[in-house]
Amino acid sequence: MTTLEHTSIKNTISDSLQKGISYQEYRNLVRDLVEKESNSGDDKTEALVNYTMLNDRRMKRWDKTVKPSQEVVEKFSNFKGNVTWLVITESWCGDAAHVIPVLNKLAELSDNINLKLVFRDENPELMDQFLTNGGRAIAKLIMIDNTTGDVLDTFGPRPSEATQMVNDYKTVHGKLTPEFKEDLQLWYNKNKGLNIISDMVALLGV
Repeated sequence: MTTLEHTSIKNTISDSLQKGISYQEYRNLVRDLVEKESNSGDDKTEALVNYTMLNDRRMKRWDKTVKPSQEVVEKFSNFKGNVTWLVITESWCGDAAHVIPVLNKLAELSDNINLKLVFRDENPELMDQFLTNGGRAIAKLIMIDNTTGDVLDTFGPRPSEATQMVNDYKTVHGKLTPEFKEDLQLWYNKNKGLNIISDMVALLGV
């Protein structure tokens, strides 16, 4: 990467951080969208409205049920870095509804982690710097060093075990079917955020 490219990415991230909102602001916004029977993003469809309603319920459930272990609490409490988790999302994204509440629970454990959320369609330049296999897949977490502004690592759009499930299924079937997507939702419910937590422990190196 050239110095010019590096500077351009930093500027894009800086601009997006200015637009970033807290998790509570995000939850309030999604609830408002549900009341208005709408969804975030450029495309407004009945299907995306329905996904937004479903995701609001999912996030409400995860907000109540995600309980990091005492070992994880201690790891995050002792984290000595100074980072921002900038997460790209949309209200209709099923993976985001499972992932982001867990990220919020973890970020709350440390004064040194700042969680900010931005919308994909409002930040195309940022999204296009962090594609997954050439696609604008979300949720996408970008871990930024608050001192240098450098990108330390990324995570997403899914935790590692779910990613392996998706890749294996695509290898055999070529694409994801509605039946598989239902199975993936069941996996999230059974896993209870544990895979997301272990991935983030590894990401932070704690």
